[in-house]
Amino acid sequence: MDVYERITRNATEVVTEEEGRALAADPDGKRAYVGYEPSGVLHIGHMLTATKLMDLQDAGFEVTVLLADVHAYLNDKGTFEGIRETAERMKEQFLAYGLDEDKTEFVYGSAFQFDREYVLDLHALELETSIARAERAMAEIKSGDTVSVSQAVYPLMQALDIVYLDVDLAVGGMEQRKVHMLARDTLPKIDESAPTCLHTPLIADLQTGIGKMSASEGVSISMEDSAADIEEKVTAAYCPPTRDPDPTDDGEERENPVLQIFEYHVFPRFETVVVDRPDEYGGDLTYDDYESLAADLESGELHPADAKGALAAYLDDLIAPGRSKLRAAETES
Repeated sequence: MDVYERITRNATEVVTEEEGRALAADPDGKRAYVGYEPSGVLHIGHMLTATKLMDLQDAGFEVTVLLADVHAYLNDKGTFEGIRETAERMKEQFLAYGLDEDKTEFVYGSAFQFDREYVLDLHALELETSIARAERAMAEIKSGDTVSVSQAVYPLMQALDIVYLDVDLAVGGMEQRKVHMLARDTLPKIDESAPTCLHTPLIADLQTGIGKMSASEGVSISMEDSAADIEEKVTAAYCPPTRDPDPTDDGEERENPVLQIFEYHVFPRFETVVVDRPDEYGGDLTYDDYESLAADLESGELHPADAKGALAAYLDDLIAPGRSKLRAAETES
């Protein structure tokens, strides 16, 4: 796997491919970042982009994790003091999940977002951006039903963070795409470079395969889940024997979330996946890549129930270290 394949595997898009290939041609010293609101326990969405950061570290990139405490406050996620406490716990969880501590810089937004020059540059971006454009950028990441003034400022701060963190590559889930496109459009207007952006997929709702899995709506998987919780959630997950489920009667597209989690979470972290089966049902199945597992599910060789059992076990292996960190923190407090 060459460097470009490494940094783009399991990505939905790179904007632009030409820029991404230029970064891959000389990755040493290049900087990538993801910003996370410290709004709770790490969940499967955080883990997907964290896995991509590990790919980038393996490729030679320096990685910055922005613990976006000011953003969380603007998005009505609690008091500033409470947000900072949550951020400290999340930092420990990211490291437990597998980010290399020696290659990862954790930065609080409040460390630079109150500086005079940052605020003046933010006002310059505000002069270049309509309320309607800011509202569109926030459509998929805002809390609440309406956009407040604070939330309209939020995407402009995200754009400016890219400049002040001096990063070459902005990484985020597809829900961040509109914010990143706003950054590409507006930053050149204040004489800053447009960022290269890499977007990861969204995992479908675990119970229905429709829309995206959400920590606030429906069932999600997080680091506070016990092994039994994970098994229960995965056992109840939507998993037809195909990677391309039929749309709903209303025409809504569906995904197979069990296969998605295998593709985007399990196979990037484990070289081999073993599905335990009794001898009477053919014995264990061993897979070295996602495509083989998905093909066996399609053909009927791999039963959805067996796939779910293996998925629960591998997810628990990934989540267990972070769960231990959470329990240790609760004990200390």
